Amino acid sequence: MGLSKLVIEVAELGVARRLSDALGEGQAPSAVAVSLFEVPASRRWTVEAYFAEPPDRTALLPLLAGLGDDLALSIEDVPDENWVAISQAALPPVAAGRFIVHGSHDRATIGLRLNAIEIDAGEAFGTAHHATTRSCLAALDLATRRGTFRRVLDLGCGSGVLAIAAARTLPLATILASDIDAEAVRVARGNARDNRAGRRIAIHTATGFAHRSLRGPARFDLVLANILAGPLIRLAPSLRAALAPAGVAILSGILAEQADEVAAAYRAQGCHLVARRIDTGWATLVVTRRGRR
Repeated sequence: MGLSKLVIEVAELGVARRLSDALGEGQAPSAVAVSLFEVPASRRWTVEAYFAEPPDRTALLPLLAGLGDDLALSIEDVPDENWVAISQAALPPVAAGRFIVHGSHDRATIGLRLNAIEIDAGEAFGTAHHATTRSCLAALDLATRRGTFRRVLDLGCGSGVLAIAAARTLPLATILASDIDAEAVRVARGNARDNRAGRRIAIHTATGFAHRSLRGPARFDLVLANILAGPLIRLAPSLRAALAPAGVAILSGILAEQADEVAAAYRAQGCHLVARRIDTGWATLVVTRRGRR
């Protein structure tokens, strides 16, 4: 049996991103793949979501509430084809700061640019089409323009895109990455290798900081943590302890309404909030540990 494809066309990019993020985050109905792209002829935006079974139109109503009447929706059957290839081919390159993240289908177009990162949609989170990854990359771009970092950790690395971006911009840094999911670690290692950064990034399976490589005496002066608000709050004491004096942490995976709670947890640990980015309902916080390097 083939898949079903939901197609929603809207006039505004912000609306399209909210829809894409909601479907991609597993909110009911849960899509197995989501893509977002512009339709140049109409200057509108299309969200395509693939489902194992036809989605109930009634179940879609909460997602569509408050988005206005200027949208078009259709549901169609997809014949038995390689739906992974179909969905990946629909994902356009994403620019975030100096970085451009693209799939293998755009390799010939993008070429071997210094800050191009090739990540195919798959079983690990992180293709830059989600607001949290975009914002982390933009924050990393700004941080590395303002200063340099010697020891970097990508905590909850998913696809490894943030660690790869750090390797691009910090050629002398020691870079570690970790994820609780062994499959994500496998994918991240493959992505690092494919992006010519395999020798630069040590990637481990770990829950929080429960790995000897992450608990050593050498602290990190940059931590990238694109996970969720709850784990970020629970990890605040450990993350602060792992930060070097004046070290920087970029925290994401946070709903906008959760940002104050996360910021308060890090403030209680002696960290200072230096920046807050909001993108389509998602927050990214940049905090620094008080003190001198």
